[in-house]
Amino acid sequence: MPEASQTVTDSRLVRLGYHGSTTVVSDIIRLAGRDEAAVRLSEYDIGDPFAEVRAGRQDVMIAKFAVREPDLFTTRTLTEDARAVVVAADHPLAARDHVSVEDVAAYDCFDRPGDFPAYVWDEVVPPHTPAGRPLHRRHRVSTVPEMMRLVATGAGVHLSVISLADLAPAGVRVVPVHDLPPAPVTLAWPRERELPSHIRDFIAAAEQEAAR
Repeated sequence: MPEASQTVTDSRLVRLGYHGSTTVVSDIIRLAGRDEAAVRLSEYDIGDPFAEVRAGRQDVMIAKFAVREPDLFTTRTLTEDARAVVVAADHPLAARDHVSVEDVAAYDCFDRPGDFPAYVWDEVVPPHTPAGRPLHRRHRVSTVPEMMRLVATGAGVHLSVISLADLAPAGVRVVPVHDLPPAPVTLAWPRERELPSHIRDFIAAAEQEAAR
């Protein structure tokens, strides 16, 4: 039997946008019942996350947290990414099995990069903890490697998702945060665009499997 990569033509590929770890990407592809050879991944710029899918250079993108863009459709929640904080390996929080977001409030965090929607960043790094303590969003970077390098210096911590552990270099730890809800993961695409049938099938299959 020929390999899937030999039988998938460009016209049948799913051009899938993502950011960060590919662990969640693999979960979505599995839900859709596709071989990874049938999907062409491209990473979007976190500073302008919807630009590629809006321009038609991606068919559909993986979105996290509650995206409410008027020109985009989103699926139901397909999977979740648990919350975590990225810290230096010698940071006071690094040796714990898990931490509270109240603990994170003692340290400088990151502000939204570029044109990342403010309402989504308020879910990523809330302005305040549930107890009302402010989270000081001081640092701004545009890429995950930049963030990891700054975190490794001890200058700040990044409240994010557990899948970033896949990208953490030596000198950085990703510690679960137990008292924030996980980030919902969806697929998003432009409302104005008529999707090819194989893209519609990919989205529908992922939703159907997630609903089981």
